[in-house]
Amino acid sequence: METPASTSVRAIRYDALRRRLLVRFEDGDEYAFVGVPGEAHRSFAAAPSKDRFFLDEIRGRYPYNKMT
Repeated sequence: METPASTSVRAIRYDALRRRLLVRFEDGDEYAFVGVPGEAHRSFAAAPSKDRFFLDEIRGRYPYNKMT
């Protein structure tokens, strides 16, 4: 799992076969976003602000489930 520099995003990982992006936040909650293309994951991983990228490019664009 990658550990991006961020204030609220703790870690991200990507399942290319399922096109599923997993995002763990500082509060411990983890969400799986489905249908995320590999390019979006690569851009997220390289983004200087993970929080801003998440808000602008992930949240609200892909269906998600909270992981238990």
